[in-house]
Amino acid sequence: MTRPRLARRLAIRRRILGNAVMRTVLSVWAWLVLGVVIVIWVPLVGAVWLVTAPFDRGRYAAGYLFRKLTVVHQRLNPLWRFHTSGVRITDPRRPYIVVSNHQSFVDILLISHLPWEMKWLSKDAFFRYPLIGWMMRMAGDIKIVRGERDSAKQAMDEMRDRLSKRVSVMIFPEGTRSRTGELQPFKNGAFRLAIETGTPILPLVVNGADTALVKGDWRFGVSNAEVRVLEPIETADREMREFGALRDQVHQRIATELAAMRAQAAGEVRPPVQSGGDGSAATPGHP
Repeated sequence: MTRPRLARRLAIRRRILGNAVMRTVLSVWAWLVLGVVIVIWVPLVGAVWLVTAPFDRGRYAAGYLFRKLTVVHQRLNPLWRFHTSGVRITDPRRPYIVVSNHQSFVDILLISHLPWEMKWLSKDAFFRYPLIGWMMRMAGDIKIVRGERDSAKQAMDEMRDRLSKRVSVMIFPEGTRSRTGELQPFKNGAFRLAIETGTPILPLVVNGADTALVKGDWRFGVSNAEVRVLEPIETADREMREFGALRDQVHQRIATELAAMRAQAAGEVRPPVQSGGDGSAATPGHP
C-alpha cells in the first residue's frame, strides 16, 4: 500500500474512533479484556516460575511469558496499533543495558512487544498492585524507591545480578515520563553501570504511545505507536570517567532518531535506520 493511501486510511480510522461515544465503548471493552487477560496470566506465569525455578536462575521464561500479556491485550484493543522496527537482536541471552525515551505509561506495554526478555527497573508502587505486582516479582523485575539512597544501591546490585545471569535490564534514563513529549536530560546510573560491567548499551526509541492513554482520562486513545531498536553501543573499552560522554552520545542518538520517526509519521522522507550492531541488517519489521 502506498504511503498516501495508508495515511488516508489512518486518518479515516482516527476520525471514526475519535468519536467520544465510540471511544468510551471501546475503552470499556479494552479495560475488560485487560482485566480478564491479567487474571488468566497470573496462574500461567506462576506455573512457569515454579517449573523453571531450579534451572532458570535469571527467571527468563517467567518474565518472557509475563511480557506477552501486553501482546494479547494490544491485539484485542481496536484503538491501538503497535509496531517494532530496527536492529535485529539475534542472541536474546546476550545481556544489554536497554535504555529508552519515556512518553507514557503505555511505553512499557509497547516495549514489551520486543521478542526478548529484559528485567525492568520500576518504582516500588507497581510492585504493590495485586496480580501485576505478583507477576513482576515472579518475573524478577527490580524495585526502586525514588529518593532513597539505600534503595538505589540495592537496585544497582540487583541489576548486576540479572546481567550476570545473562538477562538484559531495562531503564528509562529520563527517570520519569516527559510531560511535553520532548526528550529530557538523562540520569547517570545506566551509563555508569554499563561501563562498570562492560555491558553494551542498547538504545530504543518510542514514538506515538503518548496518545494511547492521556493522563487524567481513563479512556484509551487512538494510537499508532512504534518502538525502534538502534545499534548497540559497546562499553568494554571505556573508562569510568567517560560515562558522561557515553550518556550524551546515547541521548543524541535517541533524539535524532525520535525526530526522524516523527517526520516519518508525518509522511516526510527520512533516511534508513542505521545498520545492526550484531552483524544483521536493520530493517523495518520485528527485530
